[in-house]
Amino acid sequence: MSNTQNICLIGGSGFLGTELADQLSRRNGDAKAKKITVLTRDVRKMRSLRVVPTLNVEQVDPYDAEALTAAFKNQDIVINLVGILNTSIGHGGTFEQAHVKLAENIITAAAKQNTRIIQVSSLHADSENGPSDYLRTKGRAADLLKQSGLPVTIFCPSVMFGNSDGLYTRFANLLQAMPFMPLACADARFAPVYVGDVANAIVSAIDDPSTIGQSYNMCGPEVFTLQEIVQYTSEVLGIKRKIIPLPNGIAKIQAFMMELIPGKPFSRDNFNSMKIDSVCEDSDSQQPTSVSKIVPTYLGKMNRQSRLQHYRELARRDVPNE
Repeated sequence: MSNTQNICLIGGSGFLGTELADQLSRRNGDAKAKKITVLTRDVRKMRSLRVVPTLNVEQVDPYDAEALTAAFKNQDIVINLVGILNTSIGHGGTFEQAHVKLAENIITAAAKQNTRIIQVSSLHADSENGPSDYLRTKGRAADLLKQSGLPVTIFCPSVMFGNSDGLYTRFANLLQAMPFMPLACADARFAPVYVGDVANAIVSAIDDPSTIGQSYNMCGPEVFTLQEIVQYTSEVLGIKRKIIPLPNGIAKIQAFMMELIPGKPFSRDNFNSMKIDSVCEDSDSQQPTSVSKIVPTYLGKMNRQSRLQHYRELARRDVPNE
């Protein structure tokens, strides 16, 4: 039996993927070394991951079933991290393509070699009752995997936070750019989970066969409304902004208008997703990390007062600022 585990990441260049690749590379002292392969349609976008030890980047279109089958050869575990919050033009740009079609391709390719699959879904993904296309297609993908007969483990995190996230960092940039914050779905509730905790749970599942056939909901230890998240972000930044909760009617109009902006910072499907609170009745997170322990470590760098204090401390210690 080989002392090396071959692990294939699809969507490895994303927020969770980069954290997972880093954690996997640091676990090479385990009984089995981890040889990581990241599949991407464009290797030019993977420069940051190329420096990760024991990691190989291969240019493969995951929506090409034959190419995916070839890429899975000799892979012990495939981890699907792909998820889109909004649609875009191009291959894999719709919810159906990015979530359901990709799951179908993964099942077809993995079935030929009985490769184990770890799927990152979403909290409250539901093929029938999900309030948004995002949650319904994530639910359909999970259903297909469960019905495939393959060894499958599914993780369903709430919204994730960490350095360069799409939650606190995004609101930090908006707050710094705007004199006030018109906020849709201000009362929507979230239990943000630290990206490092999610990655660690996936890494642990790799070496734990008892996780096969299981689904895990993952939430952080605290629940916040969206307004509380934005307010906390402004406090960490050390700036004051008036937050104006929007009625649902106006929020829908805002969502429609923001769909026309490049990058779609907010959409009608996002609005629909927030009709259900992203909180866990029973979380499978083990010793989850609090927001207050992590968020100031990266948002604080955006705080002008924090930077000034840092420079003062350097000057007092007579340390040159490089």
